[in-house]
Amino acid sequence: MPKIKYVVDLNEQEREHLLEVTRHGKSSARKIKRAHMLLKATQGLSDEQIARAVDTSRATVFRTRKRFVEEGLEALNERPRSGQPNKLDGRQQAHIIAVACSEPPQGRARWTLRLLAAKVVQLDFAESISPETVRNMLKKTNSNPGRKSSGAFPR
Repeated sequence: MPKIKYVVDLNEQEREHLLEVTRHGKSSARKIKRAHMLLKATQGLSDEQIARAVDTSRATVFRTRKRFVEEGLEALNERPRSGQPNKLDGRQQAHIIAVACSEPPQGRARWTLRLLAAKVVQLDFAESISPETVRNMLKKTNSNPGRKSSGAFPR
């Protein structure tokens, strides 16, 4: 059996916190699974045994051990994930939603996603924005420009 590089050594307060996380189902499934991994690691189980017990991979157990040794209980929480930040802030999004709910431009029956994307550029909110980005932003509200009542909030 290979020697364990990152040994999980819990004090009483950390152990109680982990038990609390596992007993009360208020946390995310990943957080609970990480707590189970750390508790099993203190029982002297190998990464392979822990992985089988909590239905995950050895690499995940290894990373969780390592994070706990380096960061403490912060290892239970999710790290920020990569991804492109939002192009529009909340105020700008609210403005575009208000535009989508207003009267369409002259000669148009309704606002289209392309028209709204062009409006974002026209208002100098962004250099460029795709209609798909506008669609995803509107999808997060109850806004539907094609509906009879296209308000952002249901009536």
